[in-house]
Amino acid sequence: MPITTNFKLPSSAKELALSPDSKLFIAFISSPDPITKQPWCPDVRDALPHINKAFSGDDAPELAIIEVGQKPEWSNPRNVYRTTWATNNIPALVRYEQVNGKVAETGRLVEAEILNKKRLREFIV
Repeated sequence: MPITTNFKLPSSAKELALSPDSKLFIAFISSPDPITKQPWCPDVRDALPHINKAFSGDDAPELAIIEVGQKPEWSNPRNVYRTTWATNNIPALVRYEQVNGKVAETGRLVEAEILNKKRLREFIV
């Protein structure tokens, strides 16, 4: 599956369109710094190669990448990704699936957890 960078995030996880046997992974990352064009967060810069490699194969699950904003936006406790999507650390790799007919978060890796190749591989299977 491709990595989607223009995914339209609904107003809540409950509104994600998932079939009963599918999984959707969302990577919440920092936005690129306007000068360097790289994510402003060093943890995101470290994790992105691991995320890209894990989700680049033909049989890889679907991944949507969502940018949480520049540092001032991200630092705001009312940031929508903090309040609606319960994302308090970046990078965050979150798995969503249907559970009893409703979409729910079924797993999450954050920051250095993403760098653990074995843990990342087991997480996306």
